[in-house]
Amino acid sequence: MNYLNYDKLQSTKKTAMNLIKKVQENIFRYQLFQKGVKVIVGVSGGPDSVCLLDIFYKLKKKYDLEIVIAHVNYGLRGKDSEKDEMLVKRLAKKYSLPLENIRIPNYKLQITEDYLRNLRYDFFSKVQKKQRADFIAVGHNLNDQAETVLMRILRGTGLKGLSAIQFSTSIDLVSQKKKKEGKITIIRPLLNVPRKEILAYLRKNKMPFRIDKTNLRTAFVRNKIRHRLLRQLEKEYNPKIQEALYRLSQSAANDYDFINKYSSAWLKMNKTLTISKLIKLHPAIQREVIRLSIEKYIPSLQEIELGHVDEILKVIKSKKGKQQAIKFKKLKIRRKGDKLIMSKT
Repeated sequence: MNYLNYDKLQSTKKTAMNLIKKVQENIFRYQLFQKGVKVIVGVSGGPDSVCLLDIFYKLKKKYDLEIVIAHVNYGLRGKDSEKDEMLVKRLAKKYSLPLENIRIPNYKLQITEDYLRNLRYDFFSKVQKKQRADFIAVGHNLNDQAETVLMRILRGTGLKGLSAIQFSTSIDLVSQKKKKEGKITIIRPLLNVPRKEILAYLRKNKMPFRIDKTNLRTAFVRNKIRHRLLRQLEKEYNPKIQEALYRLSQSAANDYDFINKYSSAWLKMNKTLTISKLIKLHPAIQREVIRLSIEKYIPSLQEIELGHVDEILKVIKSKKGKQQAIKFKKLKIRRKGDKLIMSKT
């Protein structure tokens, strides 16, 4: 046997086993799922999702997994979108797995990242119900997390925003009329895996994947952060800035989880928002109690800014005796005596 080829073979196996082992550790540590579940794997054809699909397939017997592939063809990139879909179909055939595919008709509305994400998750939800699956798995990685944290820092954010993406998330589905339409559970087993490890895994295993050329354009904020800001930070300040931002997100997530649970428990014991009780709470708890109260009326809290919460806090802390009221986002907040009353306008 050629020793060079033997060494290369051993390196291939080691790279594959290391990444598979890391995913298994994530499944156990973050309790992503138990044996015998059915999972929808969102596969775009890009490196992250192709890697995730291959690892899940290799763990299929160990975890007694049922796997269904879901692919969304947005049709935004012409022939490239078609090639993405063709690759996903080949992968489904290769692994002998069922494929649920959707093609989005021509857009007439302004396209945003949030709009596309809502389309994707709405489709995943329908596939999950149809297939009676337990959850949906997607390929977000450590680089995605670092980019998201930086993007939110630049826009201005709190603890919840710094938490960014988590290994497991329950997402509220919101209709066009801004009403909740159930929840879906998303898991991200590759969240602490750097993109370079994913690419190395694919190269070593000679696996095909597609590159979205629009990700190379710096016209988009996320791409500008990825290709310019992060590289500058790595070069001039901290070569491991992405790992540092990932750790920041995990720390923020733990802190926010405590604040959220404490605030939720407080609201269960205090059905009425009494100002004399709110004043005694720590400012961090006050803010979360207000946010959770608003969520009853506005399911999509992305519309609520820190300034809105601060306006309500001003009303709470005001020493004026007369009735006060503020309005925003079709929500009315009134202070009446010792009570804070919220209602839709």
